[in-house]
Amino acid sequence: MLGGGVDQTVADRMVALARDTGVTLFDTSDVYGQGESEVMLGKALGAHRKDVIISTKVHARTGPGPNEVGQSRVHMMRRLENSLRALKTDWIDVYQIHQFDPLTDFDEVLRTLDDAVHQGKVRYIGCSNLMAWQVMKASKIAALRGYAEFESVQAYYSVVGRDIERELVPLIVDQNLALMAYSPLSGGLLSGEITRERAPAEGTRRSRFDFPPVDRERAYRTIDALLAVAARHGTTVPCVSFAWLLHQPHLTCALVGADSVEQLADNLGAANVKLTPEDLAEIDSASRLPREYPYWATDLSASRTPLPKAPTTPTM
Repeated sequence: MLGGGVDQTVADRMVALARDTGVTLFDTSDVYGQGESEVMLGKALGAHRKDVIISTKVHARTGPGPNEVGQSRVHMMRRLENSLRALKTDWIDVYQIHQFDPLTDFDEVLRTLDDAVHQGKVRYIGCSNLMAWQVMKASKIAALRGYAEFESVQAYYSVVGRDIERELVPLIVDQNLALMAYSPLSGGLLSGEITRERAPAEGTRRSRFDFPPVDRERAYRTIDALLAVAARHGTTVPCVSFAWLLHQPHLTCALVGADSVEQLADNLGAANVKLTPEDLAEIDSASRLPREYPYWATDLSASRTPLPKAPTTPTM
């Protein structure tokens, strides 16, 4: 994401560093940086636009009017044209709805997105922040109507936020969807500066806005494990956090949000961190979710443990 206090000169350097390191996907939204993110990304890419994948999103409020929010046909068509102008491009590779819109039927949403695909303005469509049943419902409507279907799911996913492993990940694997993980450092919680004994520093993102929400005890237990693994590899907690994500077989890409060239370079270094099975087991032991229903019932069924035999009643 660009535009959050980063000027164009720094944005140019960050985009160039990412491209030189092998990054091919740049994710943004029409409201990031109050709309400046798309503009800055378009300028930073310049003639290299054709060499990368751009994903952007639509839904958030962009003005005071009733047609300046959500996924109505009029709002999405207006915002798509605005995104194309801001990004200085003729097409968007992945166009995503940013969240669920309870006021607009999926049929209207998907028909509008399908039109954008047929017009050549969008290559593929995706969704973000949806529940598994909503993704599946949209998929079935699209298949029934012959519309373009979601190809990707963008969701919050980090080693201290593994909630999507309950419902979304099984769906993603079953339906062969791409998974783009956002906030892999959990809003700065995995910066390496926060521990059980050390609260977020004044002025940092976590001190201003405690988001995404996490189970604090599990998070601190996980940070302890990350510190131990980082020490063995001679690297940082952020690098190990990213590396853990990159080792998950269902992941397509992790989205890096950096505030400086130096922070971006450190995060990109995660690609060179190779975690051992022992490292992964240690991190998993600290961070895994408890088994909730119906998973524990499925586990019992899968174990095929025979029921205890009833006592035999003696006959006379």
